[in-house]
Amino acid sequence: MTPITDTDSAAAPAVDTGSREKTRIVLLFSLSGQVPVAEDGDNRLANRFDFGRFAPHLVNSSPVMPTVAFAERLEPGELELPDGTSSRIAPVSSALVVLTTPRQDATLLLDCEFADGVTHGEVADWLAATCFTRQGMTWSGEPLLAGVTARMGLGLPLEFGLNVHQLVFAGGELRELLLDENAAVTDTGEVCVPPAVSSVVYRGKMQPGSQAQLGVRMPSAMNSPGSALLAHGRGVSVHAGWAPHVENVLALVAATMLTALAVLQRTRLEAFAMLDANQRAVLTSPTDARDLISRLADGANELQLDLAFGVEAYIDSLMLPEMMVEGFQVSLRDALGITDSLEHSSQMVDRLVSVIDARSATLEAALSERDERRERSFSVLIALVTLMSLPPALLLAYFGVNASDIDPEHSILDIRHYGWAYLTAWVPFLLLILVGYWLRRRGTRMTAPAFASRPGGPPVVPAPRSPGTAGSRSPGAGGARSPGTAGSRSPAGSRGPGGPPGPTGAR
Repeated sequence: MTPITDTDSAAAPAVDTGSREKTRIVLLFSLSGQVPVAEDGDNRLANRFDFGRFAPHLVNSSPVMPTVAFAERLEPGELELPDGTSSRIAPVSSALVVLTTPRQDATLLLDCEFADGVTHGEVADWLAATCFTRQGMTWSGEPLLAGVTARMGLGLPLEFGLNVHQLVFAGGELRELLLDENAAVTDTGEVCVPPAVSSVVYRGKMQPGSQAQLGVRMPSAMNSPGSALLAHGRGVSVHAGWAPHVENVLALVAATMLTALAVLQRTRLEAFAMLDANQRAVLTSPTDARDLISRLADGANELQLDLAFGVEAYIDSLMLPEMMVEGFQVSLRDALGITDSLEHSSQMVDRLVSVIDARSATLEAALSERDERRERSFSVLIALVTLMSLPPALLLAYFGVNASDIDPEHSILDIRHYGWAYLTAWVPFLLLILVGYWLRRRGTRMTAPAFASRPGGPPVVPAPRSPGTAGSRSPGAGGARSPGTAGSRSPAGSRGPGGPPGPTGAR
């Protein structure tokens, strides 16, 4: 693996600013699908790329940082754009790297260098071609991602995601032009974007020569008129005057932000999918309910882990506590709207967890009620069996007594002769059963009014509001209740029909 930079020295430059002869463009594409993390410790970023004085931070944060899953140096001409694009330039050297996070979220990185002499218009056209027609990019004649998938030996094909960020590190004549324009604009005392920067940031889609701001950000900590420049939008950032190790750190910051944005988008879609699965579920047994709750709970746990370790871990400066890097990180994070999106997505996941907890509580209540009903039925059955066995036991005891009332000439089943004994044994128990049933029915009737509607009034639990019902609001009234509905006041301000009219102007 060749480092991203073109430097062969492992020593960090003395300063963070510098110059380069060739213009370098780093393309970052979010990828759908998961890429496993390689177990090889040599795939850590600090071991592959030159980060200069920032390397100790990356070594310390290596368990959280992305790792290199695949890397390949491309020969000139192997990377081709789709037919019909307006780009007239091609890279003289390029490298392809696939980064993956501990949560297996992948990002494709293309690092390209161009010969000196490229103009900002040519760069803008190349950025537009690699962004809007990226699905048509090829590697040695085959689709780019198909070649990456085959060489990595993945089971499922990789696909381009929705998010793209392109970093332009100007070199040679283009670098001098950008720095000169930035110094000239700064001298005017106005907050404007140099025309060449606008052309690149908007990928040539703005009117030539425009200095419109339109969302272009220029962090003050990363701009020094005449020596260093950094301007960016949501999808493109332009850099000039920075040393190679700073370029690598800025590319890493952009890659983690792109990954965080992709995770947020995927998390929100998965949360909606789980909510839809919860609403459409048809449960016919407690086993179905348990399976649904288990799946939803597992999915919610994964969403929370994604938000924690796929987003929150990358959007602050804890991993790279450098003021200069933080300036670009905060500015790009605000441009992408990650902070607000994270807050809203976290609230959605929390509410989804609440729905799962409510369904689980409902299931537990239903199961408890079923178990209680079973236990009650079993207890009643045992009581009935015990109660019904007492009369035969009494009769057997009576007939077993050697008394004068027992006539050996008659069978114990002779109802005509021993009917009084059977009545004496069975009637009290039958009366006891009837009295118990009557008391149970009487207790049920006594508790029923607590849940019934009050005479002449609304039910205890109000019904949902609908047009035309009591208490609903008329469509055209600004907050007033519909005339004639329950609880509305009469036009003259009185509280009911026949009452004295209220004063003029009373509600």
